[in-house]
Amino acid sequence: MSFNRLENKRVLITQSDDYMGKDIKNLFEEEGAIVFADNRDLTPDTAAQSLVKEAGHIDVLIANLAAVNPKISIEDTTDDIWNNGFDIMVHPLHRLVRACIPQMKERKSGKIIVMGSATALRGQKNRSSYSAARGAQVAYVKSVGIEVAHHNIQINLIAQNFVENPSYYPPEYIKTEDFKERMKEVPINRLATGREDAFLALFLASEESNFFVGQTFPFAGGWVV
Repeated sequence: MSFNRLENKRVLITQSDDYMGKDIKNLFEEEGAIVFADNRDLTPDTAAQSLVKEAGHIDVLIANLAAVNPKISIEDTTDDIWNNGFDIMVHPLHRLVRACIPQMKERKSGKIIVMGSATALRGQKNRSSYSAARGAQVAYVKSVGIEVAHHNIQINLIAQNFVENPSYYPPEYIKTEDFKERMKEVPINRLATGREDAFLALFLASEESNFFVGQTFPFAGGWVV
């Protein structure tokens, strides 16, 4: 059932074919949003600014950014491996937000939701580069959230894990012994559906959530609380 919570709201979703892009797009359109779904590479310096310019009026930015999560020791984490996560998930986040903020300030209204990761909230061995990049997203959202709150712009982050999506939990991986072992760490003992996750993004994008500022919301079935 749709309640048109985003009726006529213009929404930009990045990396729209990956991670949580498709589930958010489908639900937001059901709720009346006008969705600009884009899947371009955002690592070039000017890509984010060009995307925001093409999208035009943006009421809601969904910063949906995902990269490889290598399982590798700190000694074997090369500069290239370390930089990759920041190049895909951190630098584009700043460029997207920086490009969107002026128009949102002018209208005194805006929502930015970062599709982050619960790995930023729980230490794990052999995950330093990915965890550091995801942690940088959390710190960025805290700071920018405070900075723009008085303009009636809310920026928040969903720290997810164990959610069905093509980037981290494709069907072929779910069949492996490694996945079965990892599931033992999840108190709810299942993956969340992408739609469940999209409903949290919908709440944060709607007018029902205007009092949250720079917050990180764990969504991981009890893996972090």
